[in-house]
Amino acid sequence: MKKLEEYVRSIPDFPEPGIIFRDVTSILQDADGLKLAVDSMQALLEDTDADVIVGTESRGFIFGAPIAYNLHKPLVLVRKKGKLPCETVEKSYDLEYGSATIEMHKDSIKPGQKVVIVDDLIATGGTIEAAAKLVEELGGTVVKVIFLMELEGLKGRERLKGYDVESVIKYQGK
Repeated sequence: MKKLEEYVRSIPDFPEPGIIFRDVTSILQDADGLKLAVDSMQALLEDTDADVIVGTESRGFIFGAPIAYNLHKPLVLVRKKGKLPCETVEKSYDLEYGSATIEMHKDSIKPGQKVVIVDDLIATGGTIEAAAKLVEELGGTVVKVIFLMELEGLKGRERLKGYDVESVIKYQGK
């Protein structure tokens, strides 16, 4: 069986010169790759007591859903502003060029619930930091944050230093 890293397609100079884009779609397009990715991420939760899985838009949904299903936990979505139909809480954060706002339903996390946040990639950590603050604003506790891939050169883990963060694959660069 192939290693998970072998399923990742690396595309040089995308979206700009000097960047190596780590393409998750090459994992999703292969049944063995997808199974290995979900199983590897879920293995990071073996000793974690959680009540809720939170997936961030959009690839956090892809990996969060099967993990929530396998663990028989509810899945809560964190979406871009304006995509959720009920009353929401929101958090804005800075991006490399500009800012973004994410939301979650106000009733999606109950006070005292233990939450795992799932996403495909940690780069600068801004989205996940904002998602964690939303969980905490609603009274939940972030017990773990898991990623399929980590771009260590962008130092997102430092931004999330107050949280238990794990990733399956680590790339040294950006």
